[in-house]
Amino acid sequence: MAILKAFKGLRPPDTLAKKVASRPYDVLNSEEAREEAKGNEYSLLHIIKPEIDLPEGTDIHSEPVYQKAKENFEKFQQNGWLIEDNKEYLYIYGQTMFGKTQYGIVGCAAVDDYLNNVIKKHELTRPDKEEDRMKHVRINNANIEPVFFSYPAMKELDDLVKKFVLENIPEYDFVADDGIGHHFWVIKDKDVIQRIIELFSEIPNTYVADGHHRTAAAALVGKEKRDKNPNHTGNEEYNFFLAVHFPDDQLTIIDYNRVVKDLNGMSANEFIEKLKIVFDVQEKGYEIYKPDRLHNFSMYLEGKWYSLTAKEGTYNDNDPIGVLDVTVLSKHVLDDLLGIEDLRTSQRIDFVGGIRGLGELKKRVDSGEMKIAFALYPVSMKQLIDIADSGNIMPPKTTWFEPKLRSGLVVHKLD
Repeated sequence: MAILKAFKGLRPPDTLAKKVASRPYDVLNSEEAREEAKGNEYSLLHIIKPEIDLPEGTDIHSEPVYQKAKENFEKFQQNGWLIEDNKEYLYIYGQTMFGKTQYGIVGCAAVDDYLNNVIKKHELTRPDKEEDRMKHVRINNANIEPVFFSYPAMKELDDLVKKFVLENIPEYDFVADDGIGHHFWVIKDKDVIQRIIELFSEIPNTYVADGHHRTAAAALVGKEKRDKNPNHTGNEEYNFFLAVHFPDDQLTIIDYNRVVKDLNGMSANEFIEKLKIVFDVQEKGYEIYKPDRLHNFSMYLEGKWYSLTAKEGTYNDNDPIGVLDVTVLSKHVLDDLLGIEDLRTSQRIDFVGGIRGLGELKKRVDSGEMKIAFALYPVSMKQLIDIADSGNIMPPKTTWFEPKLRSGLVVHKLD
């Protein structure tokens, strides 16, 4: 059963929350982070993307970058931009996008739950990315950013959260520059905290929605610390890491699309004829076409949109991986026709989050940067959970959760 722990959060004063809060480290590059933090000394990007305070071109994995993160983290605390709560609390984090609000419980997940697979994963992690985040956790001795978890919705727990939200004023309440609303409550009532923890302990599994590398790094640093501590008891703060837990029925997964640089030596007509072996192909003209169901794809090629519908027998609805549209596209198009076998390493393919819209696909093809684009129907939370429960791993770049968590609303120290 899942463990949830209250903790002494390190948080900004309410007057600074909007300025401190930032997008996660992995959704923007160094140049974008530098521009986003321009003129804002309070931005958490100075800690999670500390290369922005070093000369341009600095290797983001070099020791000076990690040292700058530590220096900036200490500065934020000394200046009172991050202040530790004097007692252990739980928190509620609400996000509003397009008029819909989702509410997550902010608390610490257990390292043991990660190691014992109570926390289930659906993506592979890369050792180099794990090590980067591990260094960041080690040097700061803190989880600066939360990970994004989901749990099977439980009515009593979700009703308790909603009741608290309705009856209490949020500590932070602001709309970020991207139009997404962020609302943050501190739960100080011991009875409410205890009841949430009790209800949470009835949940058999939680699921990593977004942040597999941060999750792995947090858990592995915790394990490192226990292995080095001869007096380890299991109650130390390093046995837990920062997570926001959302009920699965509140979350939205949007499409995660693909753009490819060439047709592997084929002309457009040759490529389309080969597609017809596996797909029913319909030309849709010049207006953007969006997939409207599972196994239906959108393709943009040479100024025109097409509908591709996978034929019977090209997918397996009884296989949690075989049913995925990313599997169908990867096997029958990217691999068989375009010769792209490894999505993680190929330089001929790129991925575009659906939050950018299908117009972004058109733009990248029309510019000449890419030759062809494919849009996919989004994966469902049920599919994600089925895959995680079966012990399978999704193909790379399958899920895109939106809205993203803002980092900096609360930090968890490991001692």
